[in-house]
Amino acid sequence: MVAPSLGGRSAYAARVVQHARLPVGPAAPEDYGRIAELTAGVYRDEGYGNETYLVQLADVAGRAEQAELLVARDPGTGDVLGSVALVLDGEFGEVLTSADEAGFRMLVVDPAARGRGVGELLVRACLERARAAGKRRMVLSTERGMHAAHRLYERLGFSRLPERDWSPMPGIRLLVYAREI
Repeated sequence: MVAPSLGGRSAYAARVVQHARLPVGPAAPEDYGRIAELTAGVYRDEGYGNETYLVQLADVAGRAEQAELLVARDPGTGDVLGSVALVLDGEFGEVLTSADEAGFRMLVVDPAARGRGVGELLVRACLERARAAGKRRMVLSTERGMHAAHRLYERLGFSRLPERDWSPMPGIRLLVYAREI
């Protein structure tokens, strides 16, 4: 399928150019309130997680002690458009099974910013940082109903690892994806 033309550029090329303009970097403590609001709000509004998990999602300071928090910002305002927790080691990465693996969790994009490549930028930033840290594989777990996320992961070269699917609590079964880096 050929992408529609936009003044001589494909829609994909226009999206890639747009990606390059969104800065991604470490979250600052002053971002924690926005990250908490965004993460807990999106998970709640889209039906992912019970009240106990929503409290965990809102504990951004605790998450920052266990993972590297990355944010994508609006280039004009500096507002946080999305966030992810990169796990290079430790218990916060429940799906990691070796020192060669990194993971990411709690990838979230503001619904108003979806379609701008924010999620892809955050995943690519995780891959780059993990590679720089000497990791050889990125592993993640995701809810069954997060179909847009699954499409993103597959487009970026992730494959299912059904033998590592797991359940954090009764009634919840998470799917595991991985990619060599």
